[in-house]
Amino acid sequence: MRRGPVPCLMEGTVPYLIFGMGDLPLFCRPSLSGRGTHPLSRWPLPLLEYGKDVMESTNRIPSRLVQALRPITLVVGHYGVGKTNFSVNLAIDLVASGNQVTLVDLDIVNPYFRASEQRRVLEEHGVELIAPVFAEAGTSLDVPSLTGKITPALELAKPGRYVIVDVGGDDAGSVAVGRYARTIAQTDYAMLGVLNRFRNLVQEPADAVENLREIEAACRLRATALVSNAHLKSSTDVQTIRLGAEHARQVAGVCELPLVAITAPVHLAGLEGSSIDTFVENDAIYPVKMYVKTPWE
Repeated sequence: MRRGPVPCLMEGTVPYLIFGMGDLPLFCRPSLSGRGTHPLSRWPLPLLEYGKDVMESTNRIPSRLVQALRPITLVVGHYGVGKTNFSVNLAIDLVASGNQVTLVDLDIVNPYFRASEQRRVLEEHGVELIAPVFAEAGTSLDVPSLTGKITPALELAKPGRYVIVDVGGDDAGSVAVGRYARTIAQTDYAMLGVLNRFRNLVQEPADAVENLREIEAACRLRATALVSNAHLKSSTDVQTIRLGAEHARQVAGVCELPLVAITAPVHLAGLEGSSIDTFVENDAIYPVKMYVKTPWE
């Protein structure tokens, strides 16, 4: 049985230590002998070489997305585009990369299909969840209530300690962010606009752009990057990803924002001969797991 600190290798020259027993790391932090940044990002991002599952999660985050992230990262978009599933994947993968992560469920408009429903899987992976008051109590009461834990979490965000904010859909869901806009605007935040070419009302690029502008106005913050999350649930195939990527590139061109990730189900992204890499750059492909499901799935 292995005990005590174990050196952890990473891309770059930053020594990190893993403290744990056996083959299970309990946490990871910089050693006292050096510090620096991951070559793909301005923020420290240790890459663990410790355990198959950890490495798989670590390797999933594309370098473009890594560069776009900030200690406070908001995830916004139209209803049903897949913001919560994206946020859960991102939070879990960041923890696997050695970071502390708090996921804030700021969806007080729709009590269903939100991050609070993923409490068990998030906590199992070491992600702290901050949920609306009644969601904390384990209910789905449709009550627009916010907890006092959010502001302290935002104020404590720093490199290596991420706060991912899963925002409610459209401008109606984004209004809640306005309460924290001043605190967030004082930091070098990121706001990722999630796109789904197959979601009603945003299938045309012009409509998607208009939706994003409405969200920006409601939360009083500007989007900094875009993510293509095109999917048709279990019917998602390579063509779905292709059409979504084309749609997202058009939206990005109009908004003059970088497209930093194109998601694909893990089974498609890792499928040999799937041809995804023929129309998506390797540094933008983000393989995601399906955590958020309907009751009948």
